[in-house]
Amino acid sequence: MTRGPAYFGPQEIRDAVGYPDVLEPVAAALRDYSSGLGDSPAAVFAPAGREGDVHVKSAWLPGRRIFTVKVASWFLERARRGGTPGSGVIAVFDAETGDLRALLEDEHHLSDVRTAAAGALAARTMARRDSHVLGVIGSGTQAYLQTLAIADELPLRDVRVWGRHASRVEDLARALHARRPGLRVVAADGPRAACEGADVLVTATSSTEPLVHAAWLTPGTHVNAVGADDPTKAELSPEALTRADRIVVDSRELTATHGDLSRLPTTDRRHHAELGEVLAGTAPGRAGDDEITVCKLVGLGVQDLAAAEVVLDRLSGPHTPEGTTPTPAHAREVHRRADA
Repeated sequence: MTRGPAYFGPQEIRDAVGYPDVLEPVAAALRDYSSGLGDSPAAVFAPAGREGDVHVKSAWLPGRRIFTVKVASWFLERARRGGTPGSGVIAVFDAETGDLRALLEDEHHLSDVRTAAAGALAARTMARRDSHVLGVIGSGTQAYLQTLAIADELPLRDVRVWGRHASRVEDLARALHARRPGLRVVAADGPRAACEGADVLVTATSSTEPLVHAAWLTPGTHVNAVGADDPTKAELSPEALTRADRIVVDSRELTATHGDLSRLPTTDRRHHAELGEVLAGTAPGRAGDDEITVCKLVGLGVQDLAAAEVVLDRLSGPHTPEGTTPTPAHAREVHRRADA
């Protein structure tokens, strides 16, 4: 008798897999993608306008046992009703037969942690090794997870956070303190205050207009820009992008039409390296301490594929997973208010 597909729910996935667990698998998937292997198509639509969008991302890579199709949504109304804004499912298929092998109802968790992993890899390869001050624009899940992941890579001491809602910044600070009590987290008065003097800057918002301007970036700063992930969004001004000495993207193809870089005139678009190339050592991440570097991430299906493989390895066998904390960091730790 043919067995049906396995099902894994949000809680067991959150308990089993965090961003440290997917870090190296995501790195390998990005290297494969940038070497021209496989495919990672994406589609985005916004049934709730500025208050809700859906990303459909698929991926296959040669030699893998599975391929994946992810449907991930982000709706403010979901947060207003007491949950996290993200939800979704990853369908896992057998790469030889096409049969459905598993449904991972992860409540956006795998998208969250694989994005944090990519941010950590960017910080590892592009930021100055003596970076102590992190600026954060945004107060949601990625503001939280990017900070934790970057703190694993760099000797951070101070975190300056700006968000539109003071209560959410307070929630973020509390969640960070619980995980990283040695970090000094303070609220910034505005986006400029979060940027100025930062060694590393994270932008993690759903803004449709630029929040970061060229004059606010200090020589030597590295920027992880992760929020603008569809054609309607932008966080970095065109002038900030053209001021950067080096820009690295996860996908040249997708960043040409999604997010900040798509707003540059065609004549101003340079040949940007991909993060997978930097990880493979075929492109530099930083050439000098005074360079302003930007890593623009829109998110790739190959990252979801890598994360799904980790989940199946952790949850399909009888053994207790090794190398993971009992309670990996997740979105619910920072989205505690019903109106978050």
